[in-house]
Amino acid sequence: MSEDHWDWPFFEDEHRKMAAGLHDWAAEHVDHETGDLDDRCRQLVRDLGDAGWLRYTVAGTEFGGINDQIDTRAICLAREILGERDALADFAFAMQGLGSGAISLAGTDEQKRHYLPRVAAGTAIAAFALSETYAGSDVAAMSCAARADGDGFVIDGEKTWISNGGIADFYVVFARTGEAEGARGISTFIVDADTPGLHIAERIDVIAPHPLARLRFDGCRVPASRRLGDAGAGFTIAMRTLDIFRTSVAAAAVGFARRAMAEALTRATSRRMFGGVLADFQLTRAELAQMATTIDSTALLTYRAAWQRDQGRRVTREAAMAKMAATEGAQQVIDAAVQMWGALGVVREQPVERLYRDIRALRIYEGATEVQQLIIARELLRGATADVTS
Repeated sequence: MSEDHWDWPFFEDEHRKMAAGLHDWAAEHVDHETGDLDDRCRQLVRDLGDAGWLRYTVAGTEFGGINDQIDTRAICLAREILGERDALADFAFAMQGLGSGAISLAGTDEQKRHYLPRVAAGTAIAAFALSETYAGSDVAAMSCAARADGDGFVIDGEKTWISNGGIADFYVVFARTGEAEGARGISTFIVDADTPGLHIAERIDVIAPHPLARLRFDGCRVPASRRLGDAGAGFTIAMRTLDIFRTSVAAAAVGFARRAMAEALTRATSRRMFGGVLADFQLTRAELAQMATTIDSTALLTYRAAWQRDQGRRVTREAAMAKMAATEGAQQVIDAAVQMWGALGVVREQPVERLYRDIRALRIYEGATEVQQLIIARELLRGATADVTS
């Protein structure tokens, strides 16, 4: 059963209790539905908030959080469980955390009081506005700029590939403020969706449907009280936020793979073929064995990174390993499940067909596989250099 790994020593009793509760709740309240995408996403956020699950996405019990710090293992368990049920439910949960994570990490008490309780309750939708057309993985290349003006800042430029774009109530925006060249000259701002000068320039339709948009800032004025953290600290804030949620992308991929495995087993044991069933063939059994091994190995990498982060360790390398291995592994598992389903596997809205589209996006966002490889190699070489010089 997919919940057997809850007994792994990475978890405390409170994690197991949370996972069991969310598993039961999701079985009753979460299923893939058709209809207007924005409305579905808003409803999922409300439902998750009403049930108390979004409290795990913010830090500080006085600000609506379940814990004083974000519990990475809880976030990962939630994403795995929700991802196994429905990719949009996983997305709705994850974006509340990613979109408000910088506030949890670097916000003032006033900023936290104003935004985080509403995120936890599901009454405000959050968004993380980092990427640009020529500054995705290369964050330091961003050109969207904010200049000091009187008692505030004026933001000009664009952001793109922004999840929850068009439905968010506020955006955490990273913009160049010029304290230094490159990464050291970026600051972070909270921009409410109704701020004059903020426009939804384009809604973007992608292979795995979720609310996505390109934002344009034309003389968008925000008060100084909406700057997050110190001037020039934006890059650090962004990386700290991504270190938490990059690991949870791996957990979502594990959830997708578990659902694909379940669908494959159903097909293999029920599909009549040549006087038996598909599972009677050695080729099928070998594929099922590989799928199961891939799922367990990537889950171990994922929860190792989550556990280490919760112990206060730096997990840049471990999170990159988990994200790379889990998304690539899930792609292989899901592809094998599609093969077992045959022609039905490519019929629109069949579970394995949806999973095939969903996992393809995970291999790109929050750092494509190739970027994770660069991060892992950089960390390895940094360690090797330190060993030589010590």
